[in-house]
Amino acid sequence: MAELAKQLTTAVEGLLGLPLPLRLRAWDGSLAGPAGAPTVVLRNRRAARRLLWQPGELGLARAYVSGDLEIGPGDDLYEVLDAVAAFAEHPRIRQLKLGPREVLGPRGRALLGTALRAGLVGPQPAPPAEEARRHRGPLHSRLRDRAAISHHYDVGNDYYGLVLGPSMVYSCAYWTPEAKSLEAAQEAKLDLICRKLGLRPGMRLLDVGCGWGSLVLHAARHHGVHAVGVSISTEQVALARHRVAEAGLDDRIEIRLQDYREIPDGPFDAVSSVGMAEHVGAAQYLAYATHLYELLTPGGRLLNHQIARRPTPPGEDYRPSPFIDRYVFPDGELSPVGTTVSLLEESGFEVRDVESLREHYGLTLREWVANLEAHWPEAVRLAGRGRARVWRLYMAASALAFEQNRIGINQVLAVHPGPDGASGLPATRAQWLAAPADLHRSAGPADTDLGDRPSVR
Repeated sequence: MAELAKQLTTAVEGLLGLPLPLRLRAWDGSLAGPAGAPTVVLRNRRAARRLLWQPGELGLARAYVSGDLEIGPGDDLYEVLDAVAAFAEHPRIRQLKLGPREVLGPRGRALLGTALRAGLVGPQPAPPAEEARRHRGPLHSRLRDRAAISHHYDVGNDYYGLVLGPSMVYSCAYWTPEAKSLEAAQEAKLDLICRKLGLRPGMRLLDVGCGWGSLVLHAARHHGVHAVGVSISTEQVALARHRVAEAGLDDRIEIRLQDYREIPDGPFDAVSSVGMAEHVGAAQYLAYATHLYELLTPGGRLLNHQIARRPTPPGEDYRPSPFIDRYVFPDGELSPVGTTVSLLEESGFEVRDVESLREHYGLTLREWVANLEAHWPEAVRLAGRGRARVWRLYMAASALAFEQNRIGINQVLAVHPGPDGASGLPATRAQWLAAPADLHRSAGPADTDLGDRPSVR
């Protein structure tokens, strides 16, 4: 079928009422679309069939992950995703409803006729193997949460090492002027958390969703705490325990394969929750926050590091990204930062500080994408081509989403007030962000409120 790309483009644009933002190369070699725009390549009929069955984000994701759709040689993935995101946000597309009237009308029939002539009408292709199976059981039950976490995190520690680098930190870095590398920026983030928590020698720290143990290792080495890290990822726990033993810190750090709902041994002086709350779920969040509150000693601090979505317009329901839900974080949910703050306060916490690190996450994700691309053959060997394509797509798309303020990331510092309502925090933000040693060195006769509190140990 000569000039297939032109005919497909004309039919789709006729149905949508807008010009496509990309050039399209079809499997017959034909090319259509605006000059100078990045190109996507439909390698076979199956690619088009995926898009016909699932028009939008899910169909595009399935076609890319399976390898049926490629980015044009020499084209930039970020440019393609940027063009697609802008197109999806166009008012006409956001308001588009493809009901029977539209599909069976003249424009819909034109697209169907093109599809029939091209041999595209047929059964829906099976999803790629990397798509998560729909988990059974109540949403955010312990068994279902364990399966969802395993889907994302139990894909090989060596693979994550390629992407994350030596720091093995899978959350937003903190790009201070002195941080000239990803590792330095992650070190700065870990220390920022420890300083916000006011950690000092002898304190007891709980890290909920501890990943590969990087935060508890940093806190024990540099702040002298005794730490407990919990995760429900078996591979994360195995490597975290190995790293603790290798560092000679078994006497100060305990890593547990444990659900946050199963932690019985409070109180703790401080609790960190970094990249964990997104997995909890909106319906469970108040119970989650209340449990952390109960695990903290009065005067103890919580540092909650959490991705946030923009509030939905009035009357519009929140719908998680189908690609993220099926391929990346099954059952994950994002909430606006205002909702998170309100629920923390409702659980008993006093929220003392909220800091946005949105731009920092864009930079971090671009570093992870660069790591993945630099080690592409090894990543494919370790995790499979489809899995590597999932990670490349989701990290690049997420970088743009943070940069363009479609999602955000916030550190929320909260305290469990004492019986008299006291927070135990120093009087100024500069004081409680100062390293403990610096704080005490500068203390003079008038410096009576340094936020000191006895450890629960």
